[in-house]
Amino acid sequence: MSDNDNKRGPLNPKSPQKGYQGWIIAALIATILGITYLNRTSTIRETTQKRFEKMVADKEVQRVTIVNDKSVEVTLKPEALKLDKYKVLTAENGGNYFGGEPVSHYQFQVTSAETFKKDLDKIQEKVPDDDKIELVVDTRNDWTSFLGTWGFFIIMILVMYFILGRMSGGVGPGGQIFNIGRSRATLFDAENKVKITFNDVAGLDEAKEEIKEIVEYLQFPDKFKKLGAKIPKGALLVGPPGTGKTLLAKAVAGEAGVPFFSLSGSDFVEMFVGVGAARVRDLFKQAKEKAPCIIFIDEIDAVGRSRGRGAMPGSNDERENTLNSLLVEMDGFATDSGIIIVAATNRPDVLDPALLRPGRFDRQISIDKPDVIGREAIFKVHLKPLKLSVDVDIQKLAAQTPGFAGAEIANVCNEAALIAARRDREEVTMQDFQDAMDRVIGGLEKKNKLISPEEKQIVAYHEAGHAVAGWFLEHADPLVKVSIVPRGVAALGYAQYLPREQYLYRTEQLFDEMCMTLGGRAAEDVIFGKISTGALSDLERVTKVAYSMVTMYGMNDRIGNVSYYDSKQSDYAFTKPYSESTSQAIDEEVRKLIEQAYQFVKNMLSEKREALEVIAQELLEKEILFQSDLEKLIGKRPYEKETSYQAYINRRSNEEAAIHEEAVKQTLEQDKAELAAAHKDSSAV
Repeated sequence: MSDNDNKRGPLNPKSPQKGYQGWIIAALIATILGITYLNRTSTIRETTQKRFEKMVADKEVQRVTIVNDKSVEVTLKPEALKLDKYKVLTAENGGNYFGGEPVSHYQFQVTSAETFKKDLDKIQEKVPDDDKIELVVDTRNDWTSFLGTWGFFIIMILVMYFILGRMSGGVGPGGQIFNIGRSRATLFDAENKVKITFNDVAGLDEAKEEIKEIVEYLQFPDKFKKLGAKIPKGALLVGPPGTGKTLLAKAVAGEAGVPFFSLSGSDFVEMFVGVGAARVRDLFKQAKEKAPCIIFIDEIDAVGRSRGRGAMPGSNDERENTLNSLLVEMDGFATDSGIIIVAATNRPDVLDPALLRPGRFDRQISIDKPDVIGREAIFKVHLKPLKLSVDVDIQKLAAQTPGFAGAEIANVCNEAALIAARRDREEVTMQDFQDAMDRVIGGLEKKNKLISPEEKQIVAYHEAGHAVAGWFLEHADPLVKVSIVPRGVAALGYAQYLPREQYLYRTEQLFDEMCMTLGGRAAEDVIFGKISTGALSDLERVTKVAYSMVTMYGMNDRIGNVSYYDSKQSDYAFTKPYSESTSQAIDEEVRKLIEQAYQFVKNMLSEKREALEVIAQELLEKEILFQSDLEKLIGKRPYEKETSYQAYINRRSNEEAAIHEEAVKQTLEQDKAELAAAHKDSSAV
C-alpha cells in the first residue's frame, strides 16, 4: 500500500481521535467533586453535641443551622475565635489538631431536628430572648444526593452518546450520527495524488491497453468527440485474486489527472436500513461536483450480488436497496455524463445481470494469471529494489513459477530477500530464490521434524513413482524438481512441475496426468505391497479431474456429450440437474476411470522398477533431485517432443546465440567502417 492510500481528500477530513472526550468529562466531574469536598473540609469541622452544649453554656455560639433535618451547623461568635482553645484543638478537649487559622464553623449529626430543638430550648430556658442563639432551618441539595438521584440517567445518556458516535465513524465534526449516510470514499486529486503509474504495472499489457483508452479520453476528449465516439461509462476488472486488479486501478488514479474516488463495496453496507442507498447517492453527488472524474469500487460483489438470491419472502434486503440505488445512479433516468465507474471483482458469476449490461459496465477487462513472458516482466519490477547477485536469472525464475500471480511473485521476491538477510549475505543469490519458491510452494522446511527410516523410505519411493511416471508418460509434464525434505504442516515431500502454457486439454493428456498423480501410491504398492496415507492430496486431485471429465467435459462414452456444469449456479444450491440413476452411473464411471489409470501406471512402474529403485536410492542420499539429474540417472525421455523445461533451455540458447550473432555482426561492420576510414585517410595523404 502506498503512502497516499492513507491520506484523505478535502471531502473526507481526518476524523478526530476517538475516546478523549470521555476522559475530559470524567476529569471535570472529578475536579468539581474534589473542589467541593476540599472546600467543605477546609471550612467545617466535625464536633459532638456534648461539646456544642458546652459552647452554648460559655456563650460562644452565634448561630445554629439545621440542614435537611439530619445535621447541625454551628457558627461561633467572632470574639470566641480569639480564644486559644479554638486555635489549637487537642484530644483532651474533644477535638483534633488543626493548626493555622481558627475554625469558625462546626457540624454534628442529630437523630431528629425536633429533638434537637427541644434540647436547645431546654439549654436556653434562663437565657433572655435577646441573647438566645439564632436558629435557622435550611434545605440543601448536595452533590451526593444529586448524583444518587440523577447519576444513573446521566451515565446512560453518555453511554448512548459514545455508542452512536462510534457507530457513525467517530465523535466530532462530520462524525455524528446525522452524517452516517455520507460516502466513505477517499478522494485523490492534484493535491493528494497516487504515485503509482502504468510503468509499475507489468504482465498486464492487454488490460493496460484497454484501461489506457479511458485515461486517454479524459486527458484528450476532443480526439474522440470529433469522430462521434463515446467513452465507455464503466469498466469491470475481472480476474483471480492477486493478479493486479487493484494495482491497475491505482495506476489509473496516478495517470488520469482527474479526481479519483476510491472505496470498497463493503463501505456501502451498514446495519441501519437505507444507509447503503444514501451513501451511493452521496458518492455520486460528490462525483458530479468534481466531474469529469473516476469512481473505483473494489470488491463490488459485496454489494452487487444478484437480487433475489437467498432472500426470504417478504423480507427487506438492505443490499438490494443499495444495488438498486447504484444501478439508477450509473445509468438511470437522470444520470449525467462525466463520471466513469471502474470496479474490480474475482466473483463475476455472482453479479447481477443488470449491473453487467452495456451502459453500466460496457467493458469487462479480463486479468488472468500471467504467462512466462508476463511473469518475467513482473519479476523485473519486484527485483528493482533488491540487491541481486550476478547469478540471478530472471528468465529462469519466470520459467520455474508457472501459475503464479503477481502477488505470489512479489511474495517470492520478498521471501528471497528475507532468507538472504537471515544468512547474513550481502546480495540475494539464486539459491535464495530457489529456497523462497520451495517455501511458497511446499511450505516452511521442517528441519527438526524427526521421521523414521521406514517412513523416509516410503516417501522416497512415493516421490520416485511420480518422477518415473511423468518421465515415461508422453502427455504428462515431467517433474522439474522432487524433494523428500519435510515441509509445511503435513507434507513429507513434494514435487514441482513445469506445465505447458495451454488452455485446451485432450482426453489423453488428462488421463496421463491422472496416471502421474497416482504414480506415488502405485510405487508404494509395487515396492512394498502395501499403501500408506501419503497419497491424500493425490487422490483429491485425481478425483476432481475424473469428475470433471465425466460431468463437465463430456469425455465419457456412457454418460455422453453432456455437461452438468452451470457457471451461473449458486454455490449454495443443493439440487442436481440429473436423476439418481444418472448420479450412480457417474460415480461408477469415475471409479472405473480412476481404476484404469491406477492399473496402467502400476503396470508401467512394474516394468520400470529398475529406474524406480535408482531414483529412490538417489533421493534417499541427496534428498533433492532436478530434471537434469533424472536424465543422468535413467536416460532421456523416449519421446521426440521436448519438455517445457527443455523448451525454455533451448529458447534461452537460441536467444543467447542470436544476441551473440548480432554482436559479432555489429563488430564486423564496425571493423569494416574503421578500415574504410583508414583507407580513405591513406589515399588523401
